[in-house]
Amino acid sequence: MAEYVFTLSDGGEIPIFISTRRGIKNITLRPKVVPKREIHITKPWLVSERAAIKFLVSKQSWLECVFQKCVGKIALKPGDEIEFLGRCVQLQHNPDMRSNKFSDDGTVLVVGGAMDMFERRVRDVVRAEFLSAVKDVIRTAPHEFWPRRIALRDTTSRWGSCSTTGTMSFSWRLAFAPIDVMRYVVMHELAHVRHMNHSPEFWMTVRELYGPGVERAKRWLKQNGGTLHRYF
Repeated sequence: MAEYVFTLSDGGEIPIFISTRRGIKNITLRPKVVPKREIHITKPWLVSERAAIKFLVSKQSWLECVFQKCVGKIALKPGDEIEFLGRCVQLQHNPDMRSNKFSDDGTVLVVGGAMDMFERRVRDVVRAEFLSAVKDVIRTAPHEFWPRRIALRDTTSRWGSCSTTGTMSFSWRLAFAPIDVMRYVVMHELAHVRHMNHSPEFWMTVRELYGPGVERAKRWLKQNGGTLHRYF
């Protein structure tokens, strides 16, 4: 149970969860909007909870923006159309089917199983299709940039990350972004294999991997990132 709450300017209250971890030097904030709005703080062992809350308060404006950009959820049902990975797909339901199946042209997804699992099954298909698309994009880059492992996440403040161990993580919600924007995030993380920073050399590598249009993709994600959470 949360001991603290973060109060938005509109009066909304968001629970705060604080955890302590050895071996880290900085306080980290992780705002979440799914399945419900929460703020998670991870602090070093010697940092007090009071100091952690003070740090959170200093990020008030940023947190306000994060939660204000979150759009209301849209419940999906048979007959709806969703756009992901650059194509428009109509959703259908067949309870007699045990699996899910795309039409030959990929414009219809027939979801099997019970109706109460409909949205979950659609989500799982989107995740699987997104992972496949990410792997295809990675294969277009020189082999020296390829990650050892790919993980999918559902984050609100980071679209991708690259660890020193060779694991790259991506928000599967990028499936709902334009293909060029998804590709930008992938190339961004691949560039971190060579530069674990955001130096001028790093951005030069991003441009070499991505080609023209990096700034346009960055701008789209900053302005429209919140819309990628409208489903599920």
